[in-house]
Amino acid sequence: MDILVSFASGFMNLFKLGGEQFVSWITGIIPTIVMLLVLMNAIMSIVGPERMEKIARFCTGNPVLRYAVLPFISAFMLGNPMALSIGKFMPEFYKPCYYASATYHCHTNSGIFPHINVAELFIYLGIANGVAQLGLDMAPLAVRYLLVGLVANFVSGYATEFTTRMVEKQQGIRLSREFKTAHN
Repeated sequence: MDILVSFASGFMNLFKLGGEQFVSWITGIIPTIVMLLVLMNAIMSIVGPERMEKIARFCTGNPVLRYAVLPFISAFMLGNPMALSIGKFMPEFYKPCYYASATYHCHTNSGIFPHINVAELFIYLGIANGVAQLGLDMAPLAVRYLLVGLVANFVSGYATEFTTRMVEKQQGIRLSREFKTAHN
């Protein structure tokens, strides 16, 4: 009988802990994300849809801008997960590729810019702790983490573009590479 009571108590505790986590999201990350959405939409309204589309066209036209520069700037300015929302300005074909690159930018840039993805700092700090225990300076590690990340993130976006082409061919479809403007 004690086993059943213990199991039932543990089972209910699981839901209690889940509810506490949910409440922490409601009072923590959700308002932050909503405020970042408001900021991003305000900036887009101030800049205007025509200029935003012009910036998107310019950045999408070059793979280095598309998978290295734009995701890096988005991650730096908006953090995770808002950096991913910039992909909405791209044609359908480039959206999965941008997402692949921007997702990684939200992780590999945390060594120098911890505000990008505070929740993922444990990865960088775990490595940095070992470097600190050796008595070495952590600044070179942070710079190398960033530089390797920039290259790896570009490769990720470009590789996803390659696989997207393969999936298009396999499925017999072609995703749009054209911009759909607010005026179309």
